[in-house]
Amino acid sequence: MDKQIVKDCWRKSWPTVLAILFFAIVSLAYFYPATFEGRELFRNDVEGASGTAQDVRDYESATGEHSYWTNSLFGGMPMYQISPSYPSTKALQEIQNVGTLRAPLNIMGNYAWLLFAMMVGFFIFMRSLKQDVIVAVLGALFWTFSSYFVILIVAGHIWKLTALCFIPPTIGGMIWLYRGKYLKGFVVTALFTALQIMANHVQMSYYFLFVMVAIAISFFVQAIRQHQLGAYLKSTIGLVLAGVLGVAINLSNLYHTYEYSKETIRGGSELTIKPEGASESSADANKSGLDKEYITQWSYGIGETWTLLVPNLKGGASGYVGMSPELMEKVSDITSDPQSQQILAGMNQYWGDQPFTAGPVYVGAFVLALFIFGCIRVKGPVKWALLAATILSVLLSWGHNFMSLTSWFIDYFPMYNKFRTVSSILVIAEFTIPALAVLGLVEFMKHPKESLKDVRSWGVALGLTFGAGILFYILPTVFFNFVSTQEQEMFNQAMSGNGQLISMIVNDLTALRVSVFRADVLRSLVVILLSIVPLYLYSINKLKPLWTVVLVGAISLIDLYTVDKRYLNDEKFEEPLSVSSKAAPQTEADKLILKDKTPGYRVFNMTVDAFNESTTSRWHNNIGGYHPAKLQRYQDLISFQLARRNMQVLDMLNTKYFIVPSHDGKSQQVVPNPGAFGPAWFVKDIKVVNNANEEMQALDSTHLRETAVVDKRFVSNELSSLKLMTDTTATISLMKYAPNHLEYKSLSKEPGLAVLSEIYYPHGWTATIDGKPADILRVDYVLRALIVPAGEHTIALDFHPKSVKTTELVAKVAFWILLAVMILSIALPLLRKQDEIKRLDEDNEDHTKEDAK
Repeated sequence: MDKQIVKDCWRKSWPTVLAILFFAIVSLAYFYPATFEGRELFRNDVEGASGTAQDVRDYESATGEHSYWTNSLFGGMPMYQISPSYPSTKALQEIQNVGTLRAPLNIMGNYAWLLFAMMVGFFIFMRSLKQDVIVAVLGALFWTFSSYFVILIVAGHIWKLTALCFIPPTIGGMIWLYRGKYLKGFVVTALFTALQIMANHVQMSYYFLFVMVAIAISFFVQAIRQHQLGAYLKSTIGLVLAGVLGVAINLSNLYHTYEYSKETIRGGSELTIKPEGASESSADANKSGLDKEYITQWSYGIGETWTLLVPNLKGGASGYVGMSPELMEKVSDITSDPQSQQILAGMNQYWGDQPFTAGPVYVGAFVLALFIFGCIRVKGPVKWALLAATILSVLLSWGHNFMSLTSWFIDYFPMYNKFRTVSSILVIAEFTIPALAVLGLVEFMKHPKESLKDVRSWGVALGLTFGAGILFYILPTVFFNFVSTQEQEMFNQAMSGNGQLISMIVNDLTALRVSVFRADVLRSLVVILLSIVPLYLYSINKLKPLWTVVLVGAISLIDLYTVDKRYLNDEKFEEPLSVSSKAAPQTEADKLILKDKTPGYRVFNMTVDAFNESTTSRWHNNIGGYHPAKLQRYQDLISFQLARRNMQVLDMLNTKYFIVPSHDGKSQQVVPNPGAFGPAWFVKDIKVVNNANEEMQALDSTHLRETAVVDKRFVSNELSSLKLMTDTTATISLMKYAPNHLEYKSLSKEPGLAVLSEIYYPHGWTATIDGKPADILRVDYVLRALIVPAGEHTIALDFHPKSVKTTELVAKVAFWILLAVMILSIALPLLRKQDEIKRLDEDNEDHTKEDAK
């Protein structure tokens, strides 16, 4: 390569290289010293899912083969949304590892790489908006250190955060496309679409489609005004093709997620009946998606939205007041009464509308002020798209607090009913607010005197932030309620209507919370005041542009950084051994059960919330477990049968052991279940029912060891012709057991229906009898069954979905296309530069010859 090309490339790229180095240093600094000492974070969601699919990991370690089915939770389910792993994405994963400095050397550790990727991604987005490097760095800091993102790390929502890392650069590629940078825009859009989808958090990608649609509409309006519809169409085609390529690379994951989702709680239930004791609201369940009550359980309060300005507006994270020494000092200052102090210590630090929270959504006090300023001063299509997306994000985050809008989206907007925790849509606002804030700052820097004279812009921006803060500080109880109705009712019940005591407790609790609230309001006011100073000095030519941006950025970074440290600090990190022992402790009860090497049995742990934990799955095949997308039929079984401990159903699930509390309640004990049916059995009779309702109700009274309940849709001529089995010596035994392979031996004098204590799933499982294909039937609402001929036979069931091979082929071809276009996007500019230098050299040579003549 020509030396001049190298020099030109370095001259253009060194500021970006320095920015990336800065991002790496900041990321590592946040996790210092834990990263360098090898300490790890004990994350709440990781605890809940630590044991999930342990059988698959053990199987892969022993055989080198990956199973797409696990038996470790809910009796068995596909792996598609537990730990999706497909060969076609391994190369893409390596690209991600290199780009996030985790390969070939793991420079960034287990956590710092997430912050690093967040900053680099937003930096790319800001550069697509034609912003200088220093301004792009500022935007990256604003975005990355918004409190919600570090809280995701604490909660263990790593897939969600990984998807969010790659969404801003995807949008950056889109903007390059609409600004005529076709090849660069195509590559960036396709690459980061592929990376964000690989992160396997469709909800985040779905939410940001709103932003992308808003941007596309804004550019469309601009194209009409400027009579450039041809260029707009060309860009849109490029955008669609890039999106298709990114999707195709992840086709294996997306297709099987789609296929699986139809069978999960997101696909809805066939049942039209309600479980015993169910609330009337459950009758309004959305049969094609999640229940509305479930979707909106985590809804941001309307007043709680002010946490964008004041982090502790609602107290921060959930937790007892008594767990905070700082709060207990405040309690001591407020009251000396021991009873009141004890009651206050047991109250929640968080007093917002959500059931509980790991922390607030805080974007920075002055960042919010700049955003509002930018809403008024900034011009262009991107501004309107960002503003519209912000408003929509906030309104939809209110969930059941603004049910008219939320219901409309759930009922009529495609796929919206597939996702829960509507408050998480505020990630859009966390993207749009810093983006428009930076654009607002740039607008001020370009026209400082004009901006200062624009009283309307600054008046609204400071009025809604600084002015609101002053009012909140002076009149907190006028604007906010510090003791909820539920807490009032709790006090009434606990204190037997003792009005004087209740009044004292309510007053003390209000005083405590107002104290917390005011402290953070004052903090936000100080941040805004400090940030205004460098802008004012710049406007009167007392401060240079670079230092103005640096000072504004430093103040906001300190602001965000210190709030983040409330939730993710060095004290959260522990030694690896401590983390692993906490995640899935092996109890004496577990050890006792593990002595039983019989394959295929299951365990029901009744000492925990069995259907919302997965630590039991670390050691056993679990009747319970936790997963937000469990099979709908199994959820129905939980609601109608397992919740009321129907022993017939527990027996058919081969529940061989129960873990129950000991008599003193301090430990666990094991109760064997001799009535468990075993891994497979022949039934004598068949009970045909008309629909799902009858099938579920039949489980209430049918002797399931003797009779199989079959939906008429599974009744074939062969099944109808089966006679009652009279052979009392017929046996079927499980000989080989792996997550994706089961092998049985059967012996009977007459043909019969064999019920297998395995969860039925209609896609991917195949069965053979003596090597010949056999049909898998569904019986007893959730189990598999086979018609087995008389005699001695070998029965095998395998889970090797043919669809994986097809989707893998498409995904690999798509990846090679992306790789080729990426190489082309790098090579073409270099070749053009080389041709340009060659032409210049030839021109110089011609001039030299002419001069010589």
